[in-house]
Amino acid sequence: MRVAIIAPPWLALPITGYGGIELVLEGLIGGLLKQGVEVELFGNGAHRIKGIKTHSLYKTEQFHHIHQPYYETTPIVQAHLTFALNKIRKDGNFDIIHDHNTIIGPTFFAQASQLEGMPPVLHTFHGPPFNDPNKYPADAINSSAYLEQLTDMGRMYMVCISHAMAKTAPATIKPHLLPAVHNAIDVSHFPFRDKKKDYFITLARFTKDKGQAVAAKFAAQQKQKLKMAGTVAGMSNKSKLTLELLNPLSDYRSNEEFRYYSDKILKYTIKHRTITYVGNLGGERKMNFLANAKALLFPIDWEEPFGMAVIEALACGTPVVAMRRGAMPEIIEHGVTGFLADTEAEFGEYMKRVGEIDPAACRAAVEKRFGANTMAESYIERYDEVLRLSAEK
Repeated sequence: MRVAIIAPPWLALPITGYGGIELVLEGLIGGLLKQGVEVELFGNGAHRIKGIKTHSLYKTEQFHHIHQPYYETTPIVQAHLTFALNKIRKDGNFDIIHDHNTIIGPTFFAQASQLEGMPPVLHTFHGPPFNDPNKYPADAINSSAYLEQLTDMGRMYMVCISHAMAKTAPATIKPHLLPAVHNAIDVSHFPFRDKKKDYFITLARFTKDKGQAVAAKFAAQQKQKLKMAGTVAGMSNKSKLTLELLNPLSDYRSNEEFRYYSDKILKYTIKHRTITYVGNLGGERKMNFLANAKALLFPIDWEEPFGMAVIEALACGTPVVAMRRGAMPEIIEHGVTGFLADTEAEFGEYMKRVGEIDPAACRAAVEKRFGANTMAESYIERYDEVLRLSAEK
């Protein structure tokens, strides 16, 4: 089987710092290669994965554009996908396309999959969650409206990254929606440590959805050490963030994620020396950060489709305290690999109980359920299903 994997154009593989979709793709590509699948990657060319061919329109990462206005970001994705489409169609020998570009990907490939000479397509929904009209205000943006218009999906099929996400998918796409495949990692890349240091961590981009302010609030109340890592409005450098926070005329003040940090997080880092922002981490620094922590705090305020930081922490033997939302009940076994809270008050209480969790149980859960080989095997099954369904059309 020959598969064209189309990554987003923002970050390069192999990933060096923050990366959600990209981290999944690293594990998937490695797992597919072990299964004898021929893989070619369509992504930006800033880095290269050894042993596979990478096709690139952009030779540098495009992440610094991701928070720019629609008319600046959309052309980047459109050009990236059109470049991939032209290459794949000209080649003529790919068996299947596996797309990972959010929002634009499904609409683009519903049409492209119907072109003569094009292979069928599997699109993975990585997020955001599908809108539930019963849980969102009437004036909220319907992020699923574009999917509701996909009345002809051609030979494109789709998969979600959790069962919780799939349950809320619009009815229009369910005839082309295959069973969910959980994200995964190469567990061998993550160091296991059963002896922990005395600090909590958060690891995510800073946004109300991720809820770092809740973690900071309870760390302050309980006089606990908290180290927070991740990007702030695309910034990954602590010094740059500090300069922008000190600048009352900073352009970043129009950015919602920057304001979340400035308005909800900064006060804790100023008042409490034990609560710190450590920047965006990668490589060995990130691994030590995860492995030495006594727990990852994950107080999400949305229906998280998956949560890569959760399985990364568990792989290191680090338990997770999370809100019981989205995919968290599919990943965390309450009382065994961490705790699931139904209220913020419960979240604070569970922080006091992380010493009850056995690090070995956390590691074993990831090895069994969220390893890269398991994910690759599941995707091969979905590829076979796409090829079967496409042949019947």
